[in-house]
Amino acid sequence: MLSAVAGIVGFSALSGLLVTVMVAPALAVTGITASSTIGVFDSLPEFIEIGQQPERNEIWATYTGEGNTNGKYQIATIYDQNRQEVPYDQISKFVLDATVDGEDARFFEHGGVDVASVVRAAVDNVVSSGVESGASTLSMQLVKNIFVQQALELPTEEERDAAYAKATATSFDRKLSEMKLAISLEKKYTKKEILVAYLNIANFGNATYGIQAAAQRYYSVNASDLTLDQAASLIAIVQYPNQRNLGDPENFSANKDRRDFILDRMLDAGDITQAEHDEAQAVPVDETTIKPKESQNGCIAANKYARWFCDYVVKSVKDFTFLGNTEEEREANWKRGGYKLYTTLDLDIQIPVQDAVWTFAPNSETAFSLGSAVDTVQPGTGRVLVMAENMVFNDTLEGGGPGTSAVNYNTSYHYGGSSGIQPGSTYKLFTLLEWLIKGKGTEERVNATANQKEPFSAYKACGEVSGSGTFPFKNNAGESGIYTVRDGTVNSVNGVFFSMAKQLDLCDIRDVAASLGVERADGAPLEVNPTSIIGTNTVTPLSMASAYAGVAALGKWCKPIIVDSFVDPDGVTKPAQTPECKQAIAPNIAATAIDVMKGVMTSGNQVYGNPEDGIPLFGKTGTTDSGNQTWVASGTTSGASVVWVGNSIGDFNILDAGYAGVDGILLRHYISLALVTALDNKYGGNEWPGPDPALVTGGGLAVPDGLIGLSPESAKSLLEGLGFMYADGGPIDSEVPAGKVAGTDPPAGSNSAKGATITVYTSKGNKVAFPDVVFDGESNVYATALGDLTAAGYTSVSEVCVELKPTAAHPADPVDPADPRIGKVQASTPPAGTYTLKNTAVKIATGQIHC
Repeated sequence: MLSAVAGIVGFSALSGLLVTVMVAPALAVTGITASSTIGVFDSLPEFIEIGQQPERNEIWATYTGEGNTNGKYQIATIYDQNRQEVPYDQISKFVLDATVDGEDARFFEHGGVDVASVVRAAVDNVVSSGVESGASTLSMQLVKNIFVQQALELPTEEERDAAYAKATATSFDRKLSEMKLAISLEKKYTKKEILVAYLNIANFGNATYGIQAAAQRYYSVNASDLTLDQAASLIAIVQYPNQRNLGDPENFSANKDRRDFILDRMLDAGDITQAEHDEAQAVPVDETTIKPKESQNGCIAANKYARWFCDYVVKSVKDFTFLGNTEEEREANWKRGGYKLYTTLDLDIQIPVQDAVWTFAPNSETAFSLGSAVDTVQPGTGRVLVMAENMVFNDTLEGGGPGTSAVNYNTSYHYGGSSGIQPGSTYKLFTLLEWLIKGKGTEERVNATANQKEPFSAYKACGEVSGSGTFPFKNNAGESGIYTVRDGTVNSVNGVFFSMAKQLDLCDIRDVAASLGVERADGAPLEVNPTSIIGTNTVTPLSMASAYAGVAALGKWCKPIIVDSFVDPDGVTKPAQTPECKQAIAPNIAATAIDVMKGVMTSGNQVYGNPEDGIPLFGKTGTTDSGNQTWVASGTTSGASVVWVGNSIGDFNILDAGYAGVDGILLRHYISLALVTALDNKYGGNEWPGPDPALVTGGGLAVPDGLIGLSPESAKSLLEGLGFMYADGGPIDSEVPAGKVAGTDPPAGSNSAKGATITVYTSKGNKVAFPDVVFDGESNVYATALGDLTAAGYTSVSEVCVELKPTAAHPADPVDPADPRIGKVQASTPPAGTYTLKNTAVKIATGQIHC
């Protein structure tokens, strides 16, 4: 009826009526004419869009276990406002009726403004000489909520406060604006659309917005499943969310009063029966009927196995180009919400890994700051499959107490607050790669001996001497002497890598690491001092995993990515991050390095982390000199991983610790075993190409023949002229004339690196050729042989019996008792002509028919 009247009298006439009745108190005081107020009304904005309201964001992972949806599993809900928009058909009819009957009984009759209510409100306003009543319809309330929502989305607190005050001000201007915009809403949207929009935007207290979120927050059900009493209690909140929300028991009484009023109105409207009314009003509003669901907002409330990964996703929002063109736009879109992110995290692997971390690096340790982190990156894509940490994620201001942290050890300072961790010998990979890049071989030999006064001047950094003075380095097991590069890598001998680095440039080694994505946690460039080659940079575990993934992909490094696809607020599925890859090192270099590092995983303690399931595996361990950090890196064609167990703060020697019956030195390997086993079980793995033969032998030099018999001085001159280093190994037993070169390590013909140390040994001249005491086997007896040997100076001679065999002329006949070999010398140990020392134990074999 009234909406029809509005159509008849015209918009301007209705405008004049609305303005006149609303500002009646002001008219009485100021004498403003009704006709002049039409201009005021006409000057107000004419249109408003319902638009998208802030909603929840969801983060999903891959999972094939119980509860998955098409192989995916929701791990977190992130929102600025707890809202999930739902359509009309997913809202309980009780809610729809309670909203209309309780808030705007003539909603389906008016055109946005209820004129009768406006007149009534005007009378109240005249009496009070103010705006005590505004006769707000649902459409007008929706307009107000839209303005409030727009205020909350402004960038600064000052702007938000000012806009919110304007949107909620008790003033004629605001009411007139709401009326005009409500009329425009009714022209553009259907009643059903307006009602649903109102229910999706309404504030239900406790940062809960929209009927779906309210139903879940206070009753742990969906909006479609709300009962009559529940629906009425929720709609009772909307007028005064702070005073009537169901999150505070002090609000229960006020909520019940309003709920019962709404139930009365629903009964009056004929939307419920008397029996339904009475039954609903009999339901108390208290702890027995409210079934609150704890807030699921934020990574602190995420799936317990995925909280650190969740935090990394949230902190990476500013980098997600699929959310917008600028950081500001991305942050704003994420804050507005409505996105579903389908990430790279694989819970099938993450869960057993996280359990292993909690078992073998428990966050209950109080004697020192025990930390652990695990990352797995997929070769060829950069997809992060695993991100685990031993601490429980808690980013609240008050913190969560012992065993919790907000510092993500896996990532850099700007993405998790970590200051980084020294990787120890896992960093030796990059020296090995640069060695191969320079054409040097895995079988070349270098000096492994430790040095307490190693000169900085022996190393080049960017073409310049790296420094002055000296520094000490040691080998973990006291190794010394000459090693092949392969053996030095497998046994992680520091001296081998220092010798290799002397033939390289420290800047080139750094550049190899950087090309494979290795980064310091503080964002500074990687250091290039000589000790950096054994892992003194404080790096991020995630970047180390990505570097090993690059090697596993035969030199193709891909930037780590964490979101595969997303669903936008309109429900459209789109690609998110796509692989960003480059060929960082040549495939033959990577394949040769892999071949070397396969040996690491089949020897020593590393076997504890090898499932030996037939899937090819390479890796490298790392332990800092003080033992405060321990690592193991591993790779298959399906995933490359790092496991760190150590001190987040301090220098406690992890090797002195132990958990779950496992010694400290093995903790990383037991975690790695769980990881590699899960990875192999799901993804399997393939073999890599074999090593490049040219990089096995390399471009080294053969130790020259002709050194034997030379004077030490001549040998030194020859070796140094070829580019080798000379070392005096001292005298050894030899038949070579005393004082002359008797041998080298490595021996003549061995392929050794230029600059490698060749140890030269001189002769004592104390070996002589063993005399012939056998003759023809028929003429010399033991006594004669003993006499001859004793005369020659041999001091340890003994007789042994040897059974005679038939002669060649009569092979089938037994030995004749008259055989001349009987009782004669048949053989000697050592044989005649062998160079021996005279104190060598000698055995003379005398022939007999039977011994």
